[in-house]
Amino acid sequence: MEILFVSSEVEPFAKTGGLADVCGALPLHIARLGGRISVITPLYRETRSRLQTTACEAKFSVTVGPRTFAMQVLTSRGPADVPVHFVRCDELFDRDGLYEAGGKAFTDNHLRFICFSKAVLAFCRTSGMQPEILHLNDWQTALIPAFMLGRAAQDPLLHRCSSVMTIHNMAYQGMFPPEVFDLTELARQQFWHPGQLEFWGQVNFLKAGIVNADMVSTVSPTYAREITTPEFGCGLEGVLATRAQDLVGILNGADYTVWNPESDPLIRARYSIDDLAGKQDCKRELLERFSLARSLMQRPLIGCISRLVDQKGFDLIEEIFDDIMRTDAGFVLLGTGEQRYHDFFTRMAAQHPSRVGVLLAYDNRAAHKIEAGCDLFLMPSRFEPCGLTQIYSLKYGTVPVVRSTGGLADTISDCERDPERGNGFAFADYAGSALLDALVRAIACYGQKERWKALMQRCMACNFSWDVSARAYLDLYRRARDKKMGLGD
Repeated sequence: MEILFVSSEVEPFAKTGGLADVCGALPLHIARLGGRISVITPLYRETRSRLQTTACEAKFSVTVGPRTFAMQVLTSRGPADVPVHFVRCDELFDRDGLYEAGGKAFTDNHLRFICFSKAVLAFCRTSGMQPEILHLNDWQTALIPAFMLGRAAQDPLLHRCSSVMTIHNMAYQGMFPPEVFDLTELARQQFWHPGQLEFWGQVNFLKAGIVNADMVSTVSPTYAREITTPEFGCGLEGVLATRAQDLVGILNGADYTVWNPESDPLIRARYSIDDLAGKQDCKRELLERFSLARSLMQRPLIGCISRLVDQKGFDLIEEIFDDIMRTDAGFVLLGTGEQRYHDFFTRMAAQHPSRVGVLLAYDNRAAHKIEAGCDLFLMPSRFEPCGLTQIYSLKYGTVPVVRSTGGLADTISDCERDPERGNGFAFADYAGSALLDALVRAIACYGQKERWKALMQRCMACNFSWDVSARAYLDLYRRARDKKMGLGD
């Protein structure tokens, strides 16, 4: 089975968030299981410095409305020798950011990803590639199933090719004014109505993928159920409910070649489930890095690595922060986001300089040091499609405190409700009081050293490797292929 994996960002070539991590790791593990997979993604400015050698695989042009764009596809090799194809169009992709600059989205993002989507299909035709599966990721690629359907009668390639649409976060849908529809050059009678791309008078790219793909997936089983409800469906719950038979939740995996305290080159000391001594060295270094009190070596240190937005529960953290400071815990934060939270945590660090450390940036090295050096990891998300940092925390013996939603519910169970298998502290209600209760329980457990050590080791024994997820995706590809062939499940 030949698979073409399509994403707007892929680690290690370009990244704004977890989408790149997933789209960098999953193809690698599918290849290791024998899948014939290649990846296609735009060639951004930041990508160029990360490429070793490339070969030009194809040249063609893409027309969108009155404009024609010259395209090249350059091919390199990623991890595990997976071919990675880069769509080059400097006018569209040679910019300082992937989707925005200076905090403002590019005004032509609709044009950029219409062109990219058309370029993917043009590359298949001009290169002779004949994938059986196109695996699409998020709104930037979600027009492709509609383009496939619209051209199927004229293109034999599209008769044989099945599509899988993966939703990484329902909050990002790619919605644009109605005049953008004409740029797609899709038939208005077929595609411009509420059963297709139209959504309350706007064009919704993600909806195009949900409606037209052969199979739809998202990044955890719980989130797959949640997005069919008004609370989590972001307006598309009805559309998703109509695809319930074709909607699958597959948990993201962790890349343990990168996130593993036994081999991590970015932390002060390595440690393992059988020898935890190095974790104390990592904590000591973290306290020094943020100039925090040495006495925190004997007290719990809470870590948080996140975008600073309401979705991630920062309104709850802000609400109870004074209560956290009334415990004996310390707090370390890494991330960027809304200015109100930048201002708030800057004030908290100034008010509590010996207990609160804040780095308003994304720094990969610092992320590894926080995972290794903290005792607790805080993730009180309003919604969380999957989440990866709580999975990393488990491997580092940094006990998660989470809200039970989406992938957090699938990966973290409360150790007091399930003493034998629990691997963290969880709460259900989205309320500051519920978060505080979970934190107080975690801090109390930290004071019981033998119980705490056993909990840390239970966390470190958890295995959320990509191999399990990759096998599930191979099964999903087979379902999509069989559906296309009329074989059902």
